[in-house]
Formats: sequence, structure tokens, C-alpha cells
Amino acid sequence: MASVCFYFQVHQPNRLRRYSVFDSNNNYFDDYHNEHILKKVAGKCYLPTTQLILDLIRRHDGRFRVAYSLTGVVIDQFRRWCPQMIDLLAQLAETGCVEFLGETYHHSLAYLYSREEFSAQIDLHTALMTDLFGQTPRVFRNTELIYNNDLAVAVAAMGRFDGILTEGADHILAYRSPNYVYTPPGVRNIRLLLKNYSLSDDIAFRFSNRGWKEWPLTAEKFAQWVHQINGDGYMCNLFMDYETFGEHQWEDTGIFQFLEALPQHILDTGTNDFKTPSDCLAAYDPVGEYDVPHMISWADTERDLSAWLGNAMQSNALHELYKLEQPVRESGDERVLDDWRKLTTSDHCYYMCTKYFADGDVHKYFNPYESPYDSYINFMNVLDNLHSRVNAQAEPARVAIG
Repeated sequence: MASVCFYFQVHQPNRLRRYSVFDSNNNYFDDYHNEHILKKVAGKCYLPTTQLILDLIRRHDGRFRVAYSLTGVVIDQFRRWCPQMIDLLAQLAETGCVEFLGETYHHSLAYLYSREEFSAQIDLHTALMTDLFGQTPRVFRNTELIYNNDLAVAVAAMGRFDGILTEGADHILAYRSPNYVYTPPGVRNIRLLLKNYSLSDDIAFRFSNRGWKEWPLTAEKFAQWVHQINGDGYMCNLFMDYETFGEHQWEDTGIFQFLEALPQHILDTGTNDFKTPSDCLAAYDPVGEYDVPHMISWADTERDLSAWLGNAMQSNALHELYKLEQPVRESGDERVLDDWRKLTTSDHCYYMCTKYFADGDVHKYFNPYESPYDSYINFMNVLDNLHSRVNAQAEPARVAIG
């Protein structure tokens, strides 16, 4: 049996407005732009795809099962500008066929810089999932599937998660298959589910590529590929951005027809099924260790952190951002803390990435800046203003003590 495990990442950042060094307005975020993008993507992807998945679950009597990783920042935007999406997600939760995963509320890189903030954002996100959907997440997905052995130890120590999703990186797996459950070295209460990046990317990136030798990709053909896993694994972990459906792959490519037809072709084999991540962990035992001493992610061909830490601008921006963490906490100002946390969203550093920028690739997707340097300057101007607000909060305390 091969179990298809679909996981969708759903995220939109709070993009910054143009902010000059002379600006003193504490409103950093471009609500007009953010609302426009969210509604655009909701119309093309979020709403039709979620309705289709709900219909498929009902049509197949619960045998079609999926998982979502919803960032807190996208939920906040749904609440403001697309409440019908919250209603659809709640209906999915009621089916019992959808699992909501745990992660950092702000889609941040906090694990790399502050374990305290990492834990705090997971707490916030867990409370959100429990409140909205009645589920307390049992499987964790770090931002962009960033992972190493130490992260597994940290997550295991929280005592609330059974598993972690990460990338099935060839240089780590070597001859082995991503289609099994693994464990981190020395950690027995956490298990790992690895992305099958080849089959995932066939849908997420190659589906509409007419130059691809497998084009056009039909649901029947893909179901045959999944069936071939039998004998070389238990699962087919299809991890991808939700925007694959309707936004990255437009409706006229046939992506919705593909998704609608796929469950039936998978189930028609009589030996294959759909499982959520928790279902997979309950059904299949680990076959070995996945030893990841250095950080990996699902980004770009390198599968490393270079999309966020590949140049001096990114390193400096993140260093200055997290250097402000303790002063922000000590200020006691919830608005300042909320703004600081929104700045921890990894997209702000992603926009500073200089890799391949001139080629118009994925690093430009919904990027509001003309260049990575423009992004860096804008971010640092905002951070400088936030620093001034923290200092203004601290000044009365210093006066009182004096």
C-alpha cells in the first residue's frame, strides 16, 4: 500500500509600505496592497481549491484526507478581508478528514535566533488552531521546512508533538527513499515525514511546462507513479504551497481538473489510500535514522538557508531584528511587540535574496520591491523607527529610576 499524504502551506505576509528614513508614522504595513493580494489569491486559489477539497472529502466518504499548515498571519488576513475562507476551513475541520499542523505563528526564522520567541510563537499558533478548528496540533512544520537534528531535540522537548515534516534531501538520504518514516538520531519520541520533492514538484512546478517530457500530466498517469512506490516505501508525501492550485498553476492549465480526478484514480487501485501526517505516523513504523547535522529547507535547488541568509544584507537585517527582541519585551507595549513579530516573518528577508533575482524566478513572486537592496533599505528604515519607539518607552523608566 502507498498512502498519499497531501500537505498544503498557506501563507501571506504583511508586506511593508514604502518607508523612508524621514518617516515617523508607526503604521508600517501596506494594508491596501496586502488586502488586494489576499483577495486576488483567494479568488483564484484559496476559495475554489478549499471548496473543491471539501467536495472531494464528501464525495469519497472521507477516504480523501489532507493536511494544512496555516500561518497565524494568513489567518489574521482571512479574518479581516476574506472571512468566508475561515468558514470553509471550519467546515473542513468538521469532516474529521483534515489535519491542521503546528508551526510558528508569524512564519518566522525564530528557531535560528531565539528559542524563547520560537516557543512563544508556537504557543500562539497552537492556541489559534485550537480556538478556530478544535484541533491541538500534533505534527510540527517549521517555516519553509527548515530543519536539523537540534530542531528535532527542541521540538521533542516541548512534549506536544509526535512528528515533524521536512525535506527529503538527496544528499542526506543518499540511496534511501523519502517514502518511509524516519527518526532523528537519539530522539525516539519524534518521527519524521519527508517530502517526496520529485513527485511534489511535478504538480507544483512542472504541471504546466509544455517542454517537460511528461506533459501533459494527467491524474491517471500520476496515480500510476504513486502506485509504483509499492515495494519502495509506504507513503507519497506531497508537500506544496496551496497557491499551486489556481495561482502558480492557472486554472486554464487544467490543475483543478487534475486535483478533482486524482482521488478516484488513487483509490481505484484498491491498494492505495490517503492519510494525514498523524495517520501516517500511527500506521507506519520508522525504518531508520535521518541524520541532519546542518540546516536544510525546501527552498531552491540548494535545499539550504541561502534564500534567507545568503548575503550580508540578510544577515545584518536578522541580527538587528533579533537584537531588539529583549528591549521590545521589556517595553511592555503590546503594539510594539506585535509589530516586531510581524517583522520576524521570513518573507521580509526573502525579498532581500540576490540569488537569481534578475531571472524573474520565484524570488520575485508577489515581491513589492524593485531590487533586494530596495527591500533591505526599506526594512531597516522600519526597524529603526521601531527602535525609536522602544527607546521612547524605556526613557520614562530611566527618568523614574534616576
